[in-house]
Amino acid sequence: MRQQRANSTGKNAGFAALALFCALSGLAQSGREQTPQELDSVVAVVNNQAILASDLDFEMHVFKLLPIGSRRDLTPASSLERLTTRALIEQQIVQQDPHGMDVSPKELNDSLDEMRQNLPACKQRDCSTAAGWASYLATLGLTPDRVAEYWAHRMAVLRFIELRFRSGIRITPEEIAAYYKDSLVPKYAHPEDAPPLEKISPRIQEILLQERVNLLLNDWLKSLQDQGQVEILDPALRKPEEDPPPGSANGAPPSQPSPTGWVSRANVDNQGLKARFIGAGTPQSSLAQFPSGGRQ
Repeated sequence: MRQQRANSTGKNAGFAALALFCALSGLAQSGREQTPQELDSVVAVVNNQAILASDLDFEMHVFKLLPIGSRRDLTPASSLERLTTRALIEQQIVQQDPHGMDVSPKELNDSLDEMRQNLPACKQRDCSTAAGWASYLATLGLTPDRVAEYWAHRMAVLRFIELRFRSGIRITPEEIAAYYKDSLVPKYAHPEDAPPLEKISPRIQEILLQERVNLLLNDWLKSLQDQGQVEILDPALRKPEEDPPPGSANGAPPSQPSPTGWVSRANVDNQGLKARFIGAGTPQSSLAQFPSGGRQ
């Protein structure tokens, strides 16, 4: 009996050793046959939050879905600027409310449905169906799940901006009348061609509200950038104003040495902040948005 157990144990040990040898041999052979794959790289860091090259690539693809009139911001540097700014805002949202980035499935689906209905390309495609939507996104190098995740974050950021900066702003009738007189009417060759004030007062009010929100958002973003740290690690993605001073060691100023990248505080203006950084569309602040007849 002991001899049988010993023989059985020996056989099991032999099989185990043979299986291990085959497994190791297979791994070694597989390692020789596989082509080395490039790993994702970090292109920027926002307060210790890494932004990957794949994030930047996705941003450039998904930007084509946004309701904007110009594509001049569809560059790697501008796309990274939007990513870093959104990261700063999202970090603040989560700090103030751990659930601040949550969006209900119904809200998300309703917003996505509205977006699909307004996309010009979807008018030639059946984007109302899951298969049609997925097929269209595939032409842009996107997937429905990834777009839905991005859209939920976008909605949360816009909701935060509206609640923080828009609520409480009051535009007086005097301000609307002054804008009409000083900014709108002079754009017409003949003042009598200008639309009546009472007809376009709501639109003027929206313009003034958006301008006020942009100014407040601009100041807030500057404070976030001053308090935090944004490092652009890829020199090709730095904008001209972010380049380090000539003669600095390792491309960093003597007062703030950084072998990994230049500390960037983006030059934020107050013209179309949502369009540039959040991807919310161009604010309706152009006089070209008024009824025809204005002098372009």
